[in-house]
Amino acid sequence: MLRDYSHPSTAVPDRETGGAYSRKDALRLLKIDNRQLRSWERQQLVPELAHYRFSDLLLLKRIAKLRAEKAHPKLIKQAQVALVRWLKEIPQEHEDVQVYKDGRHVRVQIGKQRLEPVSGQLVFDFAEEEIAKLLELPPQARRSGEDVTEKLRQKIEADYWFERGLELEQTGGSHERVVEAYQKAAELDPGSAAAVVNLGTIFFHGHAWADAEKHYKKALEIDPAYALAHFNLGNLYDEQDDMTNALHHYREALRINPKYADVHYNLALLYQGGRDTLNAMRHWRAYLKLDGGSEWARIARRELRNLESEMVVEGKGPRLVVFPSRKEKL
Repeated sequence: MLRDYSHPSTAVPDRETGGAYSRKDALRLLKIDNRQLRSWERQQLVPELAHYRFSDLLLLKRIAKLRAEKAHPKLIKQAQVALVRWLKEIPQEHEDVQVYKDGRHVRVQIGKQRLEPVSGQLVFDFAEEEIAKLLELPPQARRSGEDVTEKLRQKIEADYWFERGLELEQTGGSHERVVEAYQKAAELDPGSAAAVVNLGTIFFHGHAWADAEKHYKKALEIDPAYALAHFNLGNLYDEQDDMTNALHHYREALRINPKYADVHYNLALLYQGGRDTLNAMRHWRAYLKLDGGSEWARIARRELRNLESEMVVEGKGPRLVVFPSRKEKL
C-alpha cells in the first residue's frame, strides 16, 4: 500500500550515512580552530573535506588527542599509513582499532595485536603468562592464533565495505556497486545482520520484493532481536497490502524496542487506513511523544487532529476494526 506521506525507512541514522557534518560543525564539536585543522591537512594527517561523516570526526578526535599529547606529526602519519597499508584501503573506525602515544612512539593496537608502523607487520601483544600458555599448546592449537588474526582482519575489512556501501548510497553510486559493497561486508562477516538488512533495503527500493524479503528474514536468522529487520519487513508487507504480516512485524519491532518512533508512525497510518481510529490515535500520540520535533511530527499532528475532529462531528466513540486477511480481501 503506497502512501505519499509515509515515513521513510532508514537503515542507520543520517549522521552515520554520509556528509552530515559541515566543517564548522566539526570545528565546534571537537573544539579545534580552523587554522589547526588546515595545518593537519597540509601535513596530510587528515583529508581535506567539506563535509564530515561520523567516522571522519573520530579520526579528527584521534589526531587532536595525539597532538595534545605532543606526539610528533611524522609519527602520527607513519602510524596512519601503516594502518592504511594493512587494511589495503582507507581504514574505518572500529572498536578493536586504537592509535595511541606510548612514550616517544605512536602505537597501533588491533585487538590483542600490535601493528608496527615501520614494518607494517602485526605482532601479538600478549602478557607473559599468556605467551607461556600459548607455547605449552600443541602446534595445531598455536595455529589458532593465525586464525584469530585472519578473523580480525576480515571483521575490519567487512566494516570498511559496510561503510563503503553507505557512502555509495549517500553519493548516488550505481546499484551494482552498492550491492557489491554490502555483499562483500556480509561475506567477510557472516554475523553482520546490518549488511544483510541494507542489501534487503536496496532490493526493496528496486521493487524486488522476493529478494528483499529473503534478506530481511536472513537478517532475523542472524539476530532475532533486530528491530530494524522487523520494521523493514513490516514496510515490505505493507507495500504488498499484506496487513496481517505487516502488523505482526511492526508489533515485533515495538516489542523489541517500545520507543521505536518510526514504527509508531507507520502503525498509525496502517490503523488509520483500516479505519481503526482508536489504535491510530494511540500510535500518533506515541509517535509525537518520541519524535515531536521532527518534520514528520507536523503530519502526525495534522492526522491526529483530523481523527479527533471526526470523532466530535460524528459523536461516536472510536471503533476497533479487525483486518481481514489478504485472501479474504481478494
